[in-house]
Amino acid sequence: MTTLQGKRGLIMGVANDRSIAWGIAKAMHEAGAELAFTHQGAAFGKRVAPLAASLGSDFLVDVDVTDDASLDAAFDQLAAKWPTIDFLVHAIAYSNKDELTGRFIDTTRDNFKNSLDISCYSLIEVARRAHPMMAENGGTLLTLTYQGATRVTPYYNVMGVAKAALESATRYLANDLGPDGIRVNAISPGPMKTLAGAVIGGARKTFKHTGENAPMRSNATLDAVGGTAVYLTSDAGACTTGEILRVDGGYHVLGMPQPDNL
Repeated sequence: MTTLQGKRGLIMGVANDRSIAWGIAKAMHEAGAELAFTHQGAAFGKRVAPLAASLGSDFLVDVDVTDDASLDAAFDQLAAKWPTIDFLVHAIAYSNKDELTGRFIDTTRDNFKNSLDISCYSLIEVARRAHPMMAENGGTLLTLTYQGATRVTPYYNVMGVAKAALESATRYLANDLGPDGIRVNAISPGPMKTLAGAVIGGARKTFKHTGENAPMRSNATLDAVGGTAVYLTSDAGACTTGEILRVDGGYHVLGMPQPDNL
């Protein structure tokens, strides 16, 4: 039931071979899915092209999720290639790295609006455009969140607020799109060594702390997150929607560190 044979979809947010989106793309390819990719700008395009090619994909489209015309053009190109899709992975988030240190109270208005726009509102814009391509046969929308949405995490700051909004948007979209057979879920990995994660202040300490204290005594891996994405996209996930699935070695259940680390 976890095969993706015969399914095809769009992966948004691969930056390099350590990206969570890349782990998901690999797992989906191995499960039989056919993939298309987006990137933003020529620099990321050069990184993504060989990765996409390694999974047999020659469809890459440049898109700026803050620009309606860019989004329209990207989905027009996708629809010209595939009139229908079965899934879409939204792995897009951004905040000024200078505001991912220090105190949340010092968040600027401009960065707050930009962070919420790119990290949350973009999912709504993407869902609106993907909906017609899924409405006939159903489909799956997946996004990525983090525990900073529900618990204060050092230096996560405005991204915690953006991810909280994203998780709420996931639930509302799940309710809107469910009658058309479209599932909407979020995966919440623990800290991972990614390009995006590296810009958060204290990232190395956070990664070490969670790995040492999670019940499984490890952080999430790309394979584990990818496998979860395959499950949610496959027929095995047919009745799962509006969920935030945590793939963090169990860290989210803790009230304090393990006794040896107190």
